[in-house]
Amino acid sequence: MAAALAPRPVVRYPCEKCPLRPRALFRDFTEEELAFVARFKKGELSVEKGATVLAEGTRSPHLFTVLMGWGFRYKLLADGRRQILNFVVPGDLIGLQGSLMGEMEHSVEALSPMLLCVFERDRLATLYREHAGLAFDVTWLAAREEQMLDENLLSIGRRTALERAAYLLAFVCRRAEGAGLLDGSPVIPLTQQHLADTLGFSLVHTNKTVRKLVDRRLVRWLDRGCEVLDWRGLAELAGWEPPERRRRPFI
Repeated sequence: MAAALAPRPVVRYPCEKCPLRPRALFRDFTEEELAFVARFKKGELSVEKGATVLAEGTRSPHLFTVLMGWGFRYKLLADGRRQILNFVVPGDLIGLQGSLMGEMEHSVEALSPMLLCVFERDRLATLYREHAGLAFDVTWLAAREEQMLDENLLSIGRRTALERAAYLLAFVCRRAEGAGLLDGSPVIPLTQQHLADTLGFSLVHTNKTVRKLVDRRLVRWLDRGCEVLDWRGLAELAGWEPPERRRRPFI
């Protein structure tokens, strides 16, 4: 069931004091842009781990920026089999597809407790019409999502099982570091089921593959998730060259 907004959303983090703004990964706003985003934002939504933020086939009057926590996008087959498409981290925009296409073509679930900034999609047209810089930012975010899906498809189609797992964990770790998710804990809250549903493996195959990464001292698997010990070693094993980190936009 999709998460519902509280009748009076509370703003704990005004845009002027957004905890993402000081991070080196994110570009800053102009004063005019910041004023608009502050008006565009309608509140914040706390989501519990395991809750559905957006559901495939539904129409949502809102779109969200992830402020804190982890989530993932996924699709389901009729028999309940799940394909995880990508993971979302602070700074990511979710719900744009529903805003532009009418209905969501995938679902979004909270992988950990999340805090989301809430925006009314009806005001998206004003953003495009009056704030060219922010409109470019939204377009950049959509293009970046497409680029990540391209890399994920390449991995599933051409990498070996071990290379796929190594790439995924290196990629997720790299994104999490930049967004500040590993500042307090080095553990990524993935279960082996999440890994299996992303890579298209059975749980048994996933377990055997993870053991090989553990034996190489690249990761440590814990009850609460995966600790990446050497993300560069994972990237090298996968044959993945991470793109140069550049300042990126967020809304």
